[in-house]
Amino acid sequence: MVDAKTTIAPPPPASLLPVAVLLWLAGVYLRIPILVAPPLAPFISDDLGLNQALTGALTTLPILMLAIGAMPGSLAISRLGPRNTLALAITIMALGSAARGLVPDAVTLMVASVVMGLGIAMMQPALPALLPRWLEPHHIAIGSAIYMNGMLMGEFIGAGVTLPVLMPLLDNNWQATLLAWSLPALLVAGALFIPRRDLSRPTGPPAWLPDWHNPLTLKLGLLLGLSASMFFGLNAYMGNLLEQQGHFEKLSEALFWYNIAQVFASLMMLKMARQWVGRRNLIIWMAALSILGTAGTIVTEGWWSIAFATFMSFVAGILLILLIALPPLVVRSEDTGRLSAGTFLVGYTVAFSVPMLGGVLADWTGDIRHALMIMVGYSLLVLPLAFTLDLTNKKGQPEG
Repeated sequence: MVDAKTTIAPPPPASLLPVAVLLWLAGVYLRIPILVAPPLAPFISDDLGLNQALTGALTTLPILMLAIGAMPGSLAISRLGPRNTLALAITIMALGSAARGLVPDAVTLMVASVVMGLGIAMMQPALPALLPRWLEPHHIAIGSAIYMNGMLMGEFIGAGVTLPVLMPLLDNNWQATLLAWSLPALLVAGALFIPRRDLSRPTGPPAWLPDWHNPLTLKLGLLLGLSASMFFGLNAYMGNLLEQQGHFEKLSEALFWYNIAQVFASLMMLKMARQWVGRRNLIIWMAALSILGTAGTIVTEGWWSIAFATFMSFVAGILLILLIALPPLVVRSEDTGRLSAGTFLVGYTVAFSVPMLGGVLADWTGDIRHALMIMVGYSLLVLPLAFTLDLTNKKGQPEG
């Protein structure tokens, strides 16, 4: 007969390895399909005759879908469960991403990009909702760090490996390159059904709409917007900033260090996740340091400006993981998907809107630094919310 101690004993590390690998691979596909677009954009533009706006939309449309698609993801989780939703979302993402390599014109290219973005948006709340099903409570923080490491590695791999490595292997064919990045995701979707784990089953009627009565939904979303708007915004405007400073020749090195900094952040969180996730003071510090890094990028030039930007990317990456890892720790498993979906809805709406508003201001004034100032201004406005976060574990409380 199995006693209680045996029942709650943590599983051996070997049994967790397949779960960790699947979480990491799913995390990789949160970003690779988006970040392969910038290096391939010149080739796609030449073949399909895209203007500058449509070329930029290859990246911005999927980011916008990260916000719009959060609610369909939450609905699917409530009806299908997180594992089935994640498998469905990866399939949608893979087919949409692969379709971009088969389209005959710009219109169908944009439609395929929207479909791909919808799949990625549905993946985002499904992953944190799956963690309580697959992992013991004391492994949830490291589980979050694992898939977030995959996501941030996906950013670097997609942006850094596509042109120098994959395209030459495929005769510099951008269509084949998109297919090569996209179709293996279908294997990941199928492999999700290999682990026989369901440690936490939901009880009661499924809920999927964000709980706007829960203050965490809006607070975490606005703070996620702080991190994401500065990262995506500075990534987008780095070339314009260096050109205005007279240091455009440093752009490739700047983007390399800027993007790899988030990989280092994710590696640090793999080591420190159990100690750091759930600590409000660290969220406050990382948010404040992100603002400081962006401000330093504005007021300095050349390598100093790049160094401040890289520092901002590093601490913003830590902040991103600290925020996204919270829902499975502070609410019951059946509410994790809706809290995560609400957070992503708010956060990525901000991440799309604030840099765009900054770009409009910069076009009006002729100074790209004003775009970054808009992001700093927004971040200063929402920073006080970090001091009010209530991160008490509410899993044992009845739903209000």
